[in-house]
Amino acid sequence: MAFTATRREWSELYTFFHLLNEGCVALGNEKGDNTTKVIPIAYILRKEQNNIRKYYIQEKEIHVVGEDMNSHFIREDFGIASGMILNAMAGSHEEEVESPDGVEEFLDELGIYSLGARAEDGTDIQIAFYSVDAPLVGFRMFSKLGGMRPLLDGGRAANIKFEQTGVRFPSPAVSKINSLETPHEVLDRILMIERLGGQLKFSDASDKIFRSNLHLIDLHFPRMLGEMTRIFYMEDVNKVNELVERIKALNPLKIKDELIRKHGYYEYKMKEFLLAIAQGMRPAKLYNGVESSIGGMLVTDSNGEVLCYYKNERQIFADYLYNNTRFLKGDMQKDHYGYLERENGLYYLRLNVKVGLIRK
Repeated sequence: MAFTATRREWSELYTFFHLLNEGCVALGNEKGDNTTKVIPIAYILRKEQNNIRKYYIQEKEIHVVGEDMNSHFIREDFGIASGMILNAMAGSHEEEVESPDGVEEFLDELGIYSLGARAEDGTDIQIAFYSVDAPLVGFRMFSKLGGMRPLLDGGRAANIKFEQTGVRFPSPAVSKINSLETPHEVLDRILMIERLGGQLKFSDASDKIFRSNLHLIDLHFPRMLGEMTRIFYMEDVNKVNELVERIKALNPLKIKDELIRKHGYYEYKMKEFLLAIAQGMRPAKLYNGVESSIGGMLVTDSNGEVLCYYKNERQIFADYLYNNTRFLKGDMQKDHYGYLERENGLYYLRLNVKVGLIRK
């Protein structure tokens, strides 16, 4: 009986097999289009269970080398398998997709029992370009075929606090605000606070590690990110570049117009943040700006085309992220935000920061 796996798992396996068959990867541009410039791949390193394997790309074969394997496979078979996986996902609207005929047997031959094989350093695969002697570059995979994970999903550690000022609410008013349930709970709770005479004033990032990580981007970046997050929850704006345009008009940091217009201050700071989270910065993990094992990302579009963005093309990578990311809403209870909570005699409302790629 055929097994099933999530769309995300199939997408990651599809990308892996596709690269092995092609033997190269195309570079994407800042808009998310193929530049027609390709980089040859010498080999791919992938973790299989507790073993590290290297998949060397030869003219007609894939030579798989690891502690538990030293075998050759027909390269074209990876293209056939990736095509079958792509067709299976295209032919299903379910989150769980059944294994196509023949794919399970191929996986058994390869000894692949985990479709998603992320290593401890946060990479999905590592690639040596051009030559087997080239340094490895770690990549995270993102797929628009389904189940695309966020760039930043930090849970409670990614919350930003806003102090409730204006008037002092009695406990019944706080309970009424927190118990409000509507299709747009966060927005409606903020509007209720304002109707009752309250105001929300930016305080800081809730988690001290997240706060320090944001300070490394800029000492004022927590406020900038906080105001963008507030706009996201209060207005129908979620694209990062559009939110930055709103911030430029509001200028919450009260900086000179020349710095905004001529130097692109707000755009620059946001791009630095996006590059940091794309390459491994996490809210609850200390970030010091040193390059991590994650050197880039592989983006698979809805047609199965795979594009590469990585640190050697830093400006294109930054521009792509700026033009193709959006703010997302997480689960309120799981991420613990959207409630008025008492802390040191004051009330605060937390908003959650979650960032992902735009799905087109």
